[in-house]
Amino acid sequence: MVEVEIKVLYDKISDGEFIQSLLDQKTKHMHGIQNISLKKKSLDARGRFPMYVLRYVVYEKGDVIPDAWKPKYKNTKSGLSAIIIGAGPAGYFAALRLLEAGIRPIVLERGKDVRSRRRDLKNIMQNDVVNPDSNYCFGEGGAGTYSDGKLYTRSLKRGSGADVLETLVYHGAPDDIRTDAHPHIGSNVLPKIIENIRNTILNFGGEIHFDHKVTDLIIENQKVKGVKCNDLKFMCDHVILATGHSARDVFYMLDVKGIKIEPKPFALGLRIEHLQSTIDVAQYKIQTRHEDLPPSAYSLVTQVEGKGVFSFCMCPGGLIVPAATSPGEIVVNGMSLSRRDSQFANSGFVTSIELDELSEHGFNGTFACLNFQESIEKAMSEYVKGTQKAPAQRVKDFVDGVLSKELNPTSYIPGLVSAPLHTLLPEFIYKRLRQGLVQIDKQQIKGFITNDANIVAIESRTSSPIRIPRDAATLEHTEVNGLYPCGEGAGYAGGIVSAAIDGQNVANAIIKKLGLEV
Repeated sequence: MVEVEIKVLYDKISDGEFIQSLLDQKTKHMHGIQNISLKKKSLDARGRFPMYVLRYVVYEKGDVIPDAWKPKYKNTKSGLSAIIIGAGPAGYFAALRLLEAGIRPIVLERGKDVRSRRRDLKNIMQNDVVNPDSNYCFGEGGAGTYSDGKLYTRSLKRGSGADVLETLVYHGAPDDIRTDAHPHIGSNVLPKIIENIRNTILNFGGEIHFDHKVTDLIIENQKVKGVKCNDLKFMCDHVILATGHSARDVFYMLDVKGIKIEPKPFALGLRIEHLQSTIDVAQYKIQTRHEDLPPSAYSLVTQVEGKGVFSFCMCPGGLIVPAATSPGEIVVNGMSLSRRDSQFANSGFVTSIELDELSEHGFNGTFACLNFQESIEKAMSEYVKGTQKAPAQRVKDFVDGVLSKELNPTSYIPGLVSAPLHTLLPEFIYKRLRQGLVQIDKQQIKGFITNDANIVAIESRTSSPIRIPRDAATLEHTEVNGLYPCGEGAGYAGGIVSAAIDGQNVANAIIKKLGLEV
């Protein structure tokens, strides 16, 4: 087996004969070629012209070609079961892995199924009504389902994402997510894939209960025995807690029960929205984007006063959406559809928030980060008088500390309200974001600071402000036997793929504890 790499100018990527000629040149000294398959496709826009980089795997005579990926789910007739709280990627991928060992997953989801969620999303965007159990964060599929469906992660220290991508393809995702360097499904396609995963779980004997908000854990002698959903009880010795980064009620429930949780640093800032054409010109260095070039993206990072300032969840050709989980909050996030054909490009623009600096501003204890996060979301809501309109400012005005007389068109459906974000934000956050913009405009994307772009408040749900500690070997809570903190909400993941990997790992820990094999 040999890997070969070819580079193709952007306007030649659709020319199959040209690409084949390059491959022939690379492999002309090889003999007995059995198969050539594309392993990775990436776009390099750093040079004078954008180039596609294609990496192929060449199998010669005698090489063993891997079999096509196939799932190994089993009907759950063993009588063994595990409760999973949360039907996001961590919860659903944990359920699928349990099926491989014949363990029946019982999934409890506070929100609605993925299709029914749409009515609540429409309600928050058009009528300012936030359903605290069904919104952009809560419901089947989790926050990622209607927040872009990006499948790229740099954090693979807990495992490879290849199995996750194969599982998604098996359930209906496009084949190219296997090979794209930055795979993406889109919020219009992902719901059907989520439905297919649900059907797999049900078809192999699992259970899924929507509108079942877990209100308590049943614990005896530091061992979990089950959970309560108001008056309903589900009894089991293995409980996976995969509730997502915004389930504040779960954190409070754990604290009241004396189950250890810890404050965790996170990031907070704003969401910046340019015209996609502005980013295309800056990144591709050509005036009109070619049809074979995707809407351009960026990944930005700089340091201000020793703290990170960086882009987060960049959505080329995307939309800004309201991501509050309770009335009286303003939270924004980004999403895009599979074609990424919006005229706008948006991204979180955030800074790291550390425990020591929060203490200086009066936020202490276990809920320091969560309370700080919540205080800013409420302050923004008060400014817009309880609606879901978002406080915003033109970017140069933000840098100059000037209230914008008018705002640019936006993808944000509830609408924007001109606001002095330079004074609404805590001073230490404003100064870091402002200086970060100045540095990025000088060093990375010239023209990033422009009054043709808006900056919108508040991007606060970047990750969980709480960590639920677990044993490094067993993945159980450090003090409660049989309780498995999992995914983003527990502080062990940051996106669809990493959450799915963590769900698989936690399921593997249960399988190992039960003495089973996959």
